[in-house]
Amino acid sequence: MQQVRQIHRTGRPRGRGRRIGALAGAVLVGLLGSACGLQAPGDGGDGPVPHSGQQAEASQIEKAERAAQQAGPAGSLAAYVERVERNQKARAVAAQKWGLAKTPLPAPQPPASKPFITTRKGFEVEGGASLPPVFTTVPVKERIVFLTIDDGVEKDPDFLRMMDELQIPYSAFLSDYVIDDDYGYFKRMREQGAALHNHTLNHRYMPGLSYDAQEQEICGQQEKLEKLYGKRPPLFRPPYGNYNGDTLRAAQSCGVKAVPLWAAEAFPDHMEWREWDRDLHPGDIILTHFRGADDWKGSMTDMVRQVMKVVTDKGYAVARLEDYV
Repeated sequence: MQQVRQIHRTGRPRGRGRRIGALAGAVLVGLLGSACGLQAPGDGGDGPVPHSGQQAEASQIEKAERAAQQAGPAGSLAAYVERVERNQKARAVAAQKWGLAKTPLPAPQPPASKPFITTRKGFEVEGGASLPPVFTTVPVKERIVFLTIDDGVEKDPDFLRMMDELQIPYSAFLSDYVIDDDYGYFKRMREQGAALHNHTLNHRYMPGLSYDAQEQEICGQQEKLEKLYGKRPPLFRPPYGNYNGDTLRAAQSCGVKAVPLWAAEAFPDHMEWREWDRDLHPGDIILTHFRGADDWKGSMTDMVRQVMKVVTDKGYAVARLEDYV
């Protein structure tokens, strides 16, 4: 199938416990989960890895939390609230440094169980019920969206610093033929917490290839990324969003679990909408590319400022796609 662009209680001190509870209620409504940027490395996943400044702060907070745990539930809650508040303050400083109009909103805690995802209506292939689902939006109720970046042409060091300091999660879908001149750039990206996924070896039009050729493009990139970065990607995005039944069967054969496409596309100076109402919706996937001034009217950092202005102005937070898929 060729992808069609979419249109569509005891022992608690008096007084203090009540103050903590009230503070927690206020903070948790808007800030729950924002401490994800302080997740420690080596957790077995693609979670955010703190930069040096965050590492020092995380160490102090962990000490405070250990002490607070000995003080009981009220102490633990107070430490958590403090952690969340500090983390969001750090993002506010970074937002000012990088020229964002507003501080990015914190994402909620990810669900204990990931939502059940199916192929979007109109995106099916014959016999595809058992194949990896193709979707543009994750079924959630929270006002969150997901940022994904394709190919790997532009390797802007400012982009890595900006995303790390702002603690904005994103997923990169990489093609080997454009990342092979600097694999180290994407290793640094991985170390900072970005998730790296499959966008084929050579970015070819998949429906025009035989099954064997498609399998080589997808499985070959699976093997490359696993060798380079230590993990076999569970997600795959076909070049141009084009695929057929062989594409999905080939992807499944080498370990792909899902095929996220997109509901909107971000550029440094505008957004392009795929839905009929030209708006964001809970769970929408946003696409952009590793590009710079040679291809765009701006840089990667300009693109981040643009997309975060739109997302934040509309009351959305950016969450990790891998926590939901």
